[in-house]
Amino acid sequence: MAAATERFLEFAEAYPVIVRLWENAWAEFVPFLSFDTEIRKIVCTTNAIESVNARIRRAVKTRGHFPNEAAAPKCVYMAIMSLARPGRAAGRWAIRWKPVLNAFGIAFDGRLSAGRK
Repeated sequence: MAAATERFLEFAEAYPVIVRLWENAWAEFVPFLSFDTEIRKIVCTTNAIESVNARIRRAVKTRGHFPNEAAAPKCVYMAIMSLARPGRAAGRWAIRWKPVLNAFGIAFDGRLSAGRK
């Protein structure tokens, strides 16, 4: 622990601006550490998140308009559920997203499955 503290002090002397940014954002960052590894990994993997966002944007743009308030969340739900493609892509999808969805289900107690009832 003493060696780590010493290295951090050396880093702080070399990069004081970065350390100040860390200290200012520490209260917002610490709750992130309480999430499971799967959730932290997917949050830090912007490609996976951007692919989901692109699918949602495409579905909403194709739809054009929504007749009522319930139609928009249904469209987003269907776009997310369509991510699981048949064939070889299904295996890749399952490997990437199933552990994350399970971790989200545990962390957010039923909020993911609320729309499936």
